[in-house]
Amino acid sequence: MLKQITFCLAASAFVLSASAVEAREQIRIVGSSTVYPFVTVAAEEFGNYSKFKTPIIEATGTGGGFKLFCSGIGEKYPDFSNASRAIKQSEIDRCAENDINEIAELKIGYDGIVLANSIAAEKFQLTKNQIFLALAKQVPLNGELVDNYYQKWNEVDPSLPDQKIEVYGPPPTSGTRDAFVELVLEPSCKDLPEFLAAIPDKKQRAKNCHLVREDGRYIEVGENDNLIVQKLIANKQALGIFGFSFLDENGATVQGSVIEGVEPSFENISSGSYGISRPLFVYVKNAHSGLIPGVKEFALELVSDNAIGEEGYLVEKGLIPLSEDDLDKTREAAAKIK
Repeated sequence: MLKQITFCLAASAFVLSASAVEAREQIRIVGSSTVYPFVTVAAEEFGNYSKFKTPIIEATGTGGGFKLFCSGIGEKYPDFSNASRAIKQSEIDRCAENDINEIAELKIGYDGIVLANSIAAEKFQLTKNQIFLALAKQVPLNGELVDNYYQKWNEVDPSLPDQKIEVYGPPPTSGTRDAFVELVLEPSCKDLPEFLAAIPDKKQRAKNCHLVREDGRYIEVGENDNLIVQKLIANKQALGIFGFSFLDENGATVQGSVIEGVEPSFENISSGSYGISRPLFVYVKNAHSGLIPGVKEFALELVSDNAIGEEGYLVEKGLIPLSEDDLDKTREAAAKIK
């Protein structure tokens, strides 16, 4: 999977002299808005209890974070990139083009993706197929694929509310969007006879299954999940797509839809019974360890028992903990940063 970047963190062929660039005094982190609140808490702990300054964190979205992270080595480029999905091959290639050949991949936990609305409105109970029919760019009709024509939820299924389809969600650069279309839209789409007939190529069919309608029923609102929550408070007819951690933080104002008969909860995501969950990652640029003060130390803080153990402070904030095997692998990756 990760063909061009060495994640075992052996000695790098690329050597950057600390004297070649003026080092920053603070770690710089970019990336996923979903991972942002967790890493922010860890950064505050790190700043308070270590000899290093509190890292600076910017929520740029997963795709935007990788673009910045993979742009080069040196004090003007980020040290860490948060991600709500694994790094893509195209991003690995971009890193390699800029001599970034050693990266630590730290899986820190899991998060669910919710389709939520205001607690002042009726709670939705949805299937993945209903969500696909409401949000996909193309849907089946009389044996053919046509542009999505559903305007109301009860047109998708008579059991659903008689209100217009209006869903606020992240843009294509978001890891949450990537995970949502992969976990919700694709399973309901890829084996439909109409898609099989119209798009025989399996890879192309999967890409088409990821396309979201662009006629105003799905509204992109950027990488800020807090903004989606505010939209739902203002518009009680709308639904929004974001990470479970934001639902957990805003439970007094928004509620998560029941998906395939399962409530989005910490316990259901942890057990795997809630079917829309994904791992969360932090990527570390090995060449910046020793160049920027505290890079390895912060990586070790992120994967410490104090942070992501069963009773860690990030778990208390809503992060779904890793299995023991995954936790061991993550800690091994952090320990190998040189």
